[in-house]
Amino acid sequence: MPEGGHNQFCPIAMASDILCTRWTIMLVRELLLGTTRFNDLRRGLPRMSPALLSKRLRDLETAGVVARRRAESEPDLYEYILTEAGQALKPVVYAIGDWGHRWVTTEASLAHLDVSLLMWNMRRNIDPDPMPAGRSTIQIIYPDLPPARRNWWLLVEPGKETDLCSVDPGYDVDLYITTDLRTMTEIWMGYATIRCAKADNRLTFVGNRALESTFEFWIGSSRFARMEKRVA
Repeated sequence: MPEGGHNQFCPIAMASDILCTRWTIMLVRELLLGTTRFNDLRRGLPRMSPALLSKRLRDLETAGVVARRRAESEPDLYEYILTEAGQALKPVVYAIGDWGHRWVTTEASLAHLDVSLLMWNMRRNIDPDPMPAGRSTIQIIYPDLPPARRNWWLLVEPGKETDLCSVDPGYDVDLYITTDLRTMTEIWMGYATIRCAKADNRLTFVGNRALESTFEFWIGSSRFARMEKRVA
């Protein structure tokens, strides 16, 4: 039982003692999305300190929500896997997300822009099937950000996990996408359409026409993007 717990036998209170500490639900979200390694968890939770991440993983392991095991491909590394109890949290976590998307205002959501989080989420939703055969290198440029955060590269190849780089990987770029962080976040979250962003010159493409024409099909979107919002 964590310090400051509710000290009540009510199941809601008991579950809250485990899940309602800061960052815990977001950590479970990352694990549900298939992230298993410490450094990848950090990329999905860029504002969470490594020390706190370690503590929350230990807490969840103690609670029987997470199991730690050695990675099969790299025995020197550990992976964190949700147990049956952890997997049972999937509808709970997604219900919280559904509520947040539906009832929290768009402006309140867009007040917390984070390019690292956006790009990491985009990376894992890329669908290479509509893309040309072979490796595609896409550079996304955010002119409104400081130089160190402005350029991002997606390396996409069928049958392989998409790579995300914030340093030039050295490959020829097939498609350049220029936009501002708010616009790309709006598109990802379903608040704006690609067509409108292009018409307003907030989103521009230079390069491979096949990649440009299929952008809306391979870029993916948040799982909440198709949900109706109940507040403006």
